[in-house]
Amino acid sequence: MSTDPMVVGTAGTKAGKAAARARARRRRSATSNRPGWLTYAIMAVVLMLSAYPLYYSFLLGSSDAVSIAQTPVPSLIPEGNFLENATRVISSDIKFWPALLNSIIAATVTAASVVFFATLAGFAFSKLRFRGRGPLLVFLIATMAIPTQLSVVPLFILMAELGWTGRLEAVIVPGMVTAFGVFWMTQYLESALPYELIEAGRVDGCSMLRTFWHIVMPAARPAAAMLGLFTFIGSWTAFFWPFIVLGSANPTLPVSIQLLQASYFKDYSLILAGVTIAAAPLIILFLFAGRQLVAGVMQGAVKG
Repeated sequence: MSTDPMVVGTAGTKAGKAAARARARRRRSATSNRPGWLTYAIMAVVLMLSAYPLYYSFLLGSSDAVSIAQTPVPSLIPEGNFLENATRVISSDIKFWPALLNSIIAATVTAASVVFFATLAGFAFSKLRFRGRGPLLVFLIATMAIPTQLSVVPLFILMAELGWTGRLEAVIVPGMVTAFGVFWMTQYLESALPYELIEAGRVDGCSMLRTFWHIVMPAARPAAAMLGLFTFIGSWTAFFWPFIVLGSANPTLPVSIQLLQASYFKDYSLILAGVTIAAAPLIILFLFAGRQLVAGVMQGAVKG
């Protein structure tokens, strides 16, 4: 079957023009989707408002008790007493270094265990079919509506019977898995993990646990990173339960910083210097892991 060269040439020209128009539309769409100056201005304002409380703590931590008593609202330029106040915090009798070690251990172990167990439970709820799966998930989500204060008394009695009062296990074990973590990972794996990958792993001879470790965990990495970060922050800044079950004998860092308050006099420069020191590891964590975390979330969103 022969084709007229004039028709072929005309069709090729029309196809080229259509492709050029499509490229132009894509360029205009990409240009129009770029945020404008108003978006950046709003983001800058939100960033400054979010960072100001920490900077305010640094300002008070750089001052002294006399200056704070005279002018409770400091100037935006910090004074030069922060290193002196930080040295006083570290060298005081609040067990700073043991408390710092306790916070690192508790936050790291809790974050790792929550990520592992929540991902395991989320995989079961999202991809496995078993009797009572729906009601059990609803019951698990409903437990998030129960205030933490209601469980303090029975939990403390349990820790006392186990002999864990004053020990770090009393802080780590109750937080090794959370209902929010299970819900988070269930929702993510429901849409991000196709059944075909699980079936391919089973065809290749993988057991259920091996399928979970080699297929589910890599697929869940973006959501697991977010969950681990949030859990680490929550455990690092937790005060209520560690204050009750640990006390001043074996404190975590927030409990230790609270011990800087005297009975009749509060040196806010010393207290806020301790607060700034306690927040510094979280800032360092965000500086080192923030870009990788955002990249992982965006990668997971594209793959999903």
